[in-house]
Amino acid sequence: MIPELDLRNLLRRDPGEMSVLARAVQEVGFLTVSGTDLTSDRVERVLDAYRAFFRLPDDDKRAVDMARTGANRGWGAPKSEQVDPDANPDFKEVFDCGYELPDRHPFEKRNLGVYAPNQWPEKPLGFRAEIEAYYSEAISVGREILSAISDALGQSSASFADAFDPPMALLRGNFYSARPEWAGDKDFGIAAHTDYGCLTLLAMDGAPGLEVRMPDGRWEPIIAAPGTFVINFGEMLEMWSGGRIKATLHRVIGGAWERISVPLFLNPAYDTNVAPPGSGQIILAGEHLSRRFNETYLHLKTAG
Repeated sequence: MIPELDLRNLLRRDPGEMSVLARAVQEVGFLTVSGTDLTSDRVERVLDAYRAFFRLPDDDKRAVDMARTGANRGWGAPKSEQVDPDANPDFKEVFDCGYELPDRHPFEKRNLGVYAPNQWPEKPLGFRAEIEAYYSEAISVGREILSAISDALGQSSASFADAFDPPMALLRGNFYSARPEWAGDKDFGIAAHTDYGCLTLLAMDGAPGLEVRMPDGRWEPIIAAPGTFVINFGEMLEMWSGGRIKATLHRVIGGAWERISVPLFLNPAYDTNVAPPGSGQIILAGEHLSRRFNETYLHLKTAG
């Protein structure tokens, strides 16, 4: 069963809630969180903004096609990603935006793709403002959850928080069409994978589709109404925590319905060493993330 938590209790560091959180991150790798400042109405607005974008004609979306760039900012067409090399490219489409460096930031001179400029469409009206506002709000919620996790595991939450400046934070809108008639055993909305980074804060529209690989090997469906968030953890955090935090396989096969989800992928600054504690290794967060992006986005595979 996927543990269900309330952020209000986590912010108070309620002992019972913190104990459930510790078990969830170490044993399941997935949980749900309610009680954040992102209300159901707020999430519905951002879902509507993405829905309006994905309903545009493809010609309009191609104006911000990330395939024309050397980064992952803008629209990704169906079959533009392949998260599982043994499956076919995923049939979902996406819109990605991320953290942009302020002027004269030291990272600016290094041309790091994880801090690439965003591409914004001219339509729908108000899209950029809606998404940028939500992006900032979601990062704040993600930071609160990371701080609670750090405390639940007996780590220093203050030093951990410092590592996320500036964050490599990517906000994505996923559009899953109804499963195509041509789809076979190797075709997925998104194939089985673990996320690449640290924490994923996922807003959903309440439609089914997401499945989580449980510790006993079962695929368990997980559904959350707008305002309740699905939280999971990526390879980077599993490595960085020395395996104490679990990155869990998940997938979307697709069904007879359309579905929109909005994940925020919250990751530390590029130069953060995320190697296992005591290993003596240096594994930069940005290099890990860039490598995984280059293995997934088809236009970056080609460029490499």
